[in-house]
Amino acid sequence: MTEPTQLKSETHRDVQKAAYIYENLRRTRPKAMQDLKNYVKVFLGIDVPSKKICDQHNSPMDYLWYSFSADFPSRRATSDDPRATNNADAIIWANRSGGKTQLAAVATLLDCIFKPDCKVKILGGSGEQSARMYEYLTSFLHNGFENFLAGPALKSKCHFTTGSSVEVLTQSPTSVRGQHTQKLRCDEVELFDEDVFSAAKFTTHSTASVVAAMELISTMHRPYGLMQRIVSSAPQFNTPVFKWCIWEVIEKCSDRICSQCPLWTDCQGKAKHAGGYLKIDDCITQMRRASRTGWEAEMLCKKPSLENVVFDEFDPSVHVQPVDYDPNLPIYRSLDFGFVNPFVCLWIQVDSTGLVRVIDEYIRSRATIDVHTAEIKSRTPGGEERVTATFCDPAGAGVNDVTGTSVVRELRELGIATRFRRSSILEGIELIRRAIRNGDGQSTLVISPGCQRLIEALQCYHYPDAGSTAGELPLKDGLYDHSIDALRYFFINYSHNPKTTARRY
Repeated sequence: MTEPTQLKSETHRDVQKAAYIYENLRRTRPKAMQDLKNYVKVFLGIDVPSKKICDQHNSPMDYLWYSFSADFPSRRATSDDPRATNNADAIIWANRSGGKTQLAAVATLLDCIFKPDCKVKILGGSGEQSARMYEYLTSFLHNGFENFLAGPALKSKCHFTTGSSVEVLTQSPTSVRGQHTQKLRCDEVELFDEDVFSAAKFTTHSTASVVAAMELISTMHRPYGLMQRIVSSAPQFNTPVFKWCIWEVIEKCSDRICSQCPLWTDCQGKAKHAGGYLKIDDCITQMRRASRTGWEAEMLCKKPSLENVVFDEFDPSVHVQPVDYDPNLPIYRSLDFGFVNPFVCLWIQVDSTGLVRVIDEYIRSRATIDVHTAEIKSRTPGGEERVTATFCDPAGAGVNDVTGTSVVRELRELGIATRFRRSSILEGIELIRRAIRNGDGQSTLVISPGCQRLIEALQCYHYPDAGSTAGELPLKDGLYDHSIDALRYFFINYSHNPKTTARRY
């Protein structure tokens, strides 16, 4: 064999060996976060940002590793990891252009390659959103992953040689009901139909080797939207929230003068430590196009837009303060009646300066008046003799056709006399607004941190979306309006105390 021929043969063998090693690495499951980051960069060409820039945020890589490693034996409920549970549910709250959909598609590909018999369903807030994640997935397959497919990738589903599969669901309760899957990825949850979201909660089931997971992915557009409620309830269910904003995904800034940069007010040098992919000039352009509230909600993930919120000047940092019962002040209660919808009681005191102090709340559904009465009495500091007045919804005086009595009468027979004054909804809303911030810019309202439902309601009580026929009235959504109504009855009655009516029935 001539020397050039021998050299060519050796080069060919080296190439074959390298190709074999390369493909073998493609089929080797990453064992650590850095291994996974390298795998995605080498085989998919995506350098997933792994730096946490803002306090209480995460990096996109944190989410991807959590999703991928959830099925490792060490991540089961016996692990010391406080996030390890018997499911792998997760909430992903990130900015626009934050790579949420693409990362979820990466997680889907990894599930299908390294987790045999893992069924993954994709459910988007719209058909276009679902298709986008699936398109990312199918584009990844052309990066050398074709051999993992068990047949051609169809328009909305594909199967893998590992026994795993991916299917796109449509945004309808019929499409979701009856589905059984290990991984459900819900993209742009903020746009979900409530019935679809309710049905989706029952679709995930674990197997012997794959832990069930419902991943809820979205930007938070509205303070009263579905995503806001999901994030608020996360601690209750011990569901991890992976949150990142523009600073976790923006490119590293190395050659700009901070004092001359339009992003400086928000950046404060954060981009100097970043390592993402969003172009700085693109971010500047987007900021200039957007309103301030839109920029903060969509890109900074600070807070949703308050454009449609009734009490847009309510600020927890100002209006939520430790406040306890003061035996030297009169105490009032304010009630909003409900059975399926919640029954609400607020305990309120007013000091000598006119500061309204909401010290406690009681909210409960599907209980009778006698149950509510017992709870209200037991929670009233100082007992019934300390109560100056109990205000209520005027509708409570109406006689029920079935029982032949009224809520007001039932309460009186059980030892709670109520007062009420008829008024318009807008009148009460204006009084609450004045307490939140009056014409001099001062606040005369403070709420105990223990009144979580009232605090949430003040942030989320909102007007109907554009195009509604509801006019100027806020939305009666059955979720936030009842706490507000109870607060409204207090202000209406307290501010018109001489005209407040006490009646016997």
